[in-house]
Amino acid sequence: MKIIRKFIGDFIRSIRIGKNIQSDPYFIKTKQLITTELKKEPKRHDIINFLLTLTNSKQYLEIGVRNPDDNFNHILCEHKYSVDPGIEYLDYKVNFKMTSDVFFESLKTSELELSKDIKFDVIFIDGLHLAQQVERDIQNSLNFINDHGFIVLHDCNPPTEFHQREDYYFRNSPAKGFWNGTTWKAFYKFRHLQDLYSICFDTDWGIGVLSKRKWPMFNTLNGMENSYYGFKELQKSKNSHLNLQEFDFWKATLKNELKLNGVF
Repeated sequence: MKIIRKFIGDFIRSIRIGKNIQSDPYFIKTKQLITTELKKEPKRHDIINFLLTLTNSKQYLEIGVRNPDDNFNHILCEHKYSVDPGIEYLDYKVNFKMTSDVFFESLKTSELELSKDIKFDVIFIDGLHLAQQVERDIQNSLNFINDHGFIVLHDCNPPTEFHQREDYYFRNSPAKGFWNGTTWKAFYKFRHLQDLYSICFDTDWGIGVLSKRKWPMFNTLNGMENSYYGFKELQKSKNSHLNLQEFDFWKATLKNELKLNGVF
């Protein structure tokens, strides 16, 4: 009898907790933000394909493919290369089934079929979404990007602190299964390099772009005052800290400047 009463009591408490969650302001607000984010356009492959038109459009590298139908198969480039250890999807083919660390180290030592002198026009970083790993991916990519090329990062603009949790597999939060990780912290750090210019497009969970060339509306940040920068501080000045911009407005601004310079 005691076991039955305990079971009934636990069941009733779980129902109460569920009802409380449904009316919790964090859950309600986060659900609204997720719905808004999912409706945003353009998607990452649209932005990458446009950036490729500004380069030679010959060499593209994608780090962290997962499902190639999400992005890789949509990229329009003469030579496309993919890097992924194949943890989530074991049966699909990638060019280099390994971690990005192993890939870049092998590329430097001429252990791959690619030349160690190769320069990519666009490198898309969408691998392990933890700041330390993303930082290594950016640093390695800088050694293999053309002077006119772009390093693109996915998930730079998490809408809530729950989206930027470190554990992807923890889903009992308002963000549920949506996860951006701490990619934004690496992007924010590299925005302080004065010889590297950047912008973040406010779509598809934040598309961060880094370039050695100063394109219109790309900028840098001054010295980082707090190396332990947290999400709540980011929220206070997100637009300036990420250089958050609408892609269509930037695209129009770019075309106008190119026209003034006689490119179009």
